[in-house]
Amino acid sequence: MSETPAFQTSTSASRRVKGAEEVLQEIRSDLLECKVCFERFSSDQNGRRPRNLPCGHVICLACVCALAHPVLRQLECPFCRRLCDIGGTYDCQALLDLQDLVASAGIPSCSANRVPGSGPSCSGHPCPEGMGPQASAESPGLLVQMHLRAAFGGWGTLINPTGVAVLEPSMASVVVVHGGHEKVNIFNSQGHYLHSFGCYGHNRDQLCHVLDVAVSTSGHIVVTDAGDSSVKVFTSSGLPLATIIGPFELPWGVDINNCGHILVTDAQAGKLWQIKVDFGQNVVSTKMVVLQDLQCPRAVVSCKVSGCVAVLEHMEVQRRHNGGSAATRLKLFSQDFVLLTLVDSSGLSQMSSMKLNISYVTFDRHGNVIVADSQQGTVWSLGDLETTTVMTALVQDGLVRPVGLVATEQNSLIVLDSGDHTVKIYSTSAENSNCAKTIKSI
Repeated sequence: MSETPAFQTSTSASRRVKGAEEVLQEIRSDLLECKVCFERFSSDQNGRRPRNLPCGHVICLACVCALAHPVLRQLECPFCRRLCDIGGTYDCQALLDLQDLVASAGIPSCSANRVPGSGPSCSGHPCPEGMGPQASAESPGLLVQMHLRAAFGGWGTLINPTGVAVLEPSMASVVVVHGGHEKVNIFNSQGHYLHSFGCYGHNRDQLCHVLDVAVSTSGHIVVTDAGDSSVKVFTSSGLPLATIIGPFELPWGVDINNCGHILVTDAQAGKLWQIKVDFGQNVVSTKMVVLQDLQCPRAVVSCKVSGCVAVLEHMEVQRRHNGGSAATRLKLFSQDFVLLTLVDSSGLSQMSSMKLNISYVTFDRHGNVIVADSQQGTVWSLGDLETTTVMTALVQDGLVRPVGLVATEQNSLIVLDSGDHTVKIYSTSAENSNCAKTIKSI
């Protein structure tokens, strides 16, 4: 008789525990060991801490030092051979959190402190009730008093997710890219799994290391693939339409503006590209660099109201001096890519009395800027950056490591949480907030 999968309900308690132990063993062997030296990752500052390379691959700190040139302080990624600087590596916090969870749990599951049915959680927080602070008055466009309405995904369904997008209107589907067997997962608006595509490989219908995703108004799915330095376009069913080479060094963030043009950040080259595509004819008409001299730009988002473009920079110089924690800077440009204003993480930290590390940015339906803080596990509204920055806490509990945001036309907030591998949907309505709906996708 075949064994019951770890995430499938079983009538036998022994079979259920055995399956969970097998999953933990897979986590330890597949995710928690360096694939260069095959030693287990550690949390020691000078040991085998998991380190992200700029290309997206992860090896331990000891191997980073061993592979690096003693004078140039540079190394080639052992997997994709991309050249990088030691100072450009940084801690893989998702694996550190996962390692701490596995080490401290000592049991197959930690159901008391996770969203039911969502797989192992790194948060250690119980399922929240009525998330977000109380607001004295609801300003137009500001998402205040956010409540958890639903959560779906979980370990197994999603593995180290990196990007999320939705197909408007009515949030018809939610698209998530992650590190699983098939890199693109599509869910309906209730969080039920629909289908997936994009197995590992370098063919036009395959994906290597996907970092971000965007969806056009016509339903086309656009992803950035750092594994082969390309941007790929698919239909909603996963049929490959176009592979755009750039040339990119490290394509990272992606969005589609009001004109239907694709915006792509190149984190290695410090550039923002604009790509004009005829989705109907599957033809790329023009590719051009619209911004350069950016410092490790990652997230990019276009405002559907004003056409403004926000770019999130990770300051490499600051990262070298603070032991791996990146200082971030948010730049706001006009639709014609003229710099309007900028704000950095240190300035926001002074305003909020908290050390903020912006991991993602988006706009709400009125054009206000919303940011996620991956270190604190919070989401903030910054208001209209062109006038005055006003910080409003939207979500302060229940998130582990938010890495993606989407603000919908229905005034809902979709948060991609890589800490517990879930998608969490918040709304301003208190309806059903006392018992958030959790969906286990299989």
